[in-house]
Amino acid sequence: MSLAKTYTRAQVGVNAPLVTVEVHLSNGLPAFNIVGLPEASVKESKERVRCALTHCHFLFPEQRITVNLAPADLPKQGGRYDLAIAIGILLASGQLQNTQIHEYEFYGELALTGEVREVTAVIPALIAAAKAQRCCFIPLSNKEMASLVTYGTRKSAGSLRDVWMDLGGQQTLSFDEAMTCPDEDQFNMSIDMNEVKGQVVAKRVLEIAAAGAHNVLFLGPPGTGKSMLAQRMSTIMPPMQIEQALETASVYSLIGKSIDPKKWRQRPFRSPHHTCSAVALVGGSSTPKPGEISLAHNGILFLDELPEYERKVLDSLREPMETGMVNISRAAQQVDFPARFQLIAALNPSPTGCHHDKRSTPDQVLRYLSKISGPFVDRIDLQIELPRLSTSELQSKGEVEDSACIRARVVRARSAAIERQGKENAMLSTKELEKYCALSDRVSEYLAKATEKLQLSPRSYHRVVKVARTIADLNMHDVITLSDLKEALSYRAFERLLSQLTR
Repeated sequence: MSLAKTYTRAQVGVNAPLVTVEVHLSNGLPAFNIVGLPEASVKESKERVRCALTHCHFLFPEQRITVNLAPADLPKQGGRYDLAIAIGILLASGQLQNTQIHEYEFYGELALTGEVREVTAVIPALIAAAKAQRCCFIPLSNKEMASLVTYGTRKSAGSLRDVWMDLGGQQTLSFDEAMTCPDEDQFNMSIDMNEVKGQVVAKRVLEIAAAGAHNVLFLGPPGTGKSMLAQRMSTIMPPMQIEQALETASVYSLIGKSIDPKKWRQRPFRSPHHTCSAVALVGGSSTPKPGEISLAHNGILFLDELPEYERKVLDSLREPMETGMVNISRAAQQVDFPARFQLIAALNPSPTGCHHDKRSTPDQVLRYLSKISGPFVDRIDLQIELPRLSTSELQSKGEVEDSACIRARVVRARSAAIERQGKENAMLSTKELEKYCALSDRVSEYLAKATEKLQLSPRSYHRVVKVARTIADLNMHDVITLSDLKEALSYRAFERLLSQLTR
């Protein structure tokens, strides 16, 4: 036949919209045209496809070839359409016969030798294809990444000829198997919470944060273990659910970043340098790409030396911290990336390292801390000041609780919250707070007095209640008690420090 149709998928953020590749051969002077809003990298596929077909000993039609990539209003970029175009030409020229071609999707860039090369964003495409109940042909180099998707059918091909022989029924490719990984492998980590000396209160705060998905702010002079504690946060968190792990893996596949299959359910930990730009942190560029907050999706974003970041960079996090999504708007397109991360921020409470070392005045300290906006701090649930460790604490050799013990309590508390309300405590809406975090008259009256004294905003008020609910879950209390609330109110160190400086 002179007209053939194959299927592939584009990349738009973490979505993979279907692209229909229509190939038409007609009489006239030999020509090869690609239409359907292709960018330069797609237009160049003409030469890649021509050389690949010739090198694999196929006949390249000496006719007028028109390739339409539908829908026409969707921008197409990259070499991911090469394989679908080549198969379409083989079908249209009669060199391949397959009546079930509508049941397949093709992804892959072609080398001049006919080899099928790796493409990015294969996981979103496979998930979408599985929902459409189509089998996928993918590059052999994408096989490991694709194995993370445990449903759907797919075949890995090393060359264009391998695909042709399978579709023609000459030599069938085997279906790829989904990856299986025992849960215990997820916790074979080289770091552990028992390596941290002292800082009992800070460990308690991380336990609360892990149980309720709360944001954390550490204040303290240099060398008190802020970075060390943050790096060990992931060791006390439960592994991601399969759906969460696939969401995170989908983001990583957009930039072609590999994932260790043995540790793919571990929470990601991202720690960008304080010189990073807003685009690097949030995402962007002319062709929108995910930033650090999306790479930390379902995991931890650690910002060390917080006042050293530009204020506009930090303020760009305010909306994603609330919504769990970031929208990148450009002239050509708008893209949504997931960004449900837990923030752990660390800073010295003074430009000299310690606010009571008499090397800086209260005005200098206040000016230094004012680099962080109030609305940004308002979104951080737990704020704690870390004291300097004494020599006896540093030299202590007693047994320290390890990550596994803490993680067991975290898993129990988080499971209780999800069973009760279907989500972590930090994600509760205002309406859900009234339902799941009801306070007794005595506790409510105490909170009202504390709110007036500490001058808490409505957002801070609600966050205190959420933290108290998490503490109650850790203490196995059915309702929030006064002791739970008092502990939650004690973790507002940044606000207390500012009030001391402004007296």
